[in-house]
Amino acid sequence: MLALKRWGYDLIGLLFPNPCNACGTPLYYSEYLICTKCLYDLPFTDYHIHAENRVAKQLWGRLELNAAMAMLYFRKGAKVQNLIHSLKYNAKTEIGIFLGSKLGERLNISSLYENIDLIIPVPLHHKKLRKRGYNQSSFIAMGISSVMEIPFSENDLIRSTETESQTKKSRYNRYENMQDVFKVADPKLLSGKHILLVDDVITTGATLEACANELIKNGVAKVSIAALAYAE
Repeated sequence: MLALKRWGYDLIGLLFPNPCNACGTPLYYSEYLICTKCLYDLPFTDYHIHAENRVAKQLWGRLELNAAMAMLYFRKGAKVQNLIHSLKYNAKTEIGIFLGSKLGERLNISSLYENIDLIIPVPLHHKKLRKRGYNQSSFIAMGISSVMEIPFSENDLIRSTETESQTKKSRYNRYENMQDVFKVADPKLLSGKHILLVDDVITTGATLEACANELIKNGVAKVSIAALAYAE
């Protein structure tokens, strides 16, 4: 019966291909979102177990952090970019949950990420949220939350100012572009807590820096950072 079910799935896949979101080849029975080969070949980091990793060092001296990491290396034109593009622009939100759960598994075994009280995704401005229909970082946070069994909130940190795209800005201009962009909705709710701040891709870290500084300014005891990928 199982063999017949698998044969039927593969036949449907030939007629109506369900492609891997990383490489585009059709998925086989038991594969989900990403084919087995791509999942095996993803460029995972070990940043969750090393405090002095490249992401953390990039933020040293800019804000007080408990820990910072990214799960994957991001390279232009590579499979990780394809996955994040599908998540961010093609409404494949299940990719965020799936990869977020993989990220949560790594955080669960790290002594650097103990005693987290709340997971907060980097927020989008309400205009961009309305246009896109969702915040990709919220689905990553959802995946982490399901594994770590820690609540997440989309409402405690607000993006109060709409900013220009960061893509073509220099490091300094990215930092300047993010000043006074984020606001804590109710500081009393976050006071004394350890917050895990979640994003999709870390480049210069200017957005995360602005978020973390706003949280700390409003009484958060500790901020840790976790992202799907780090742009080398």
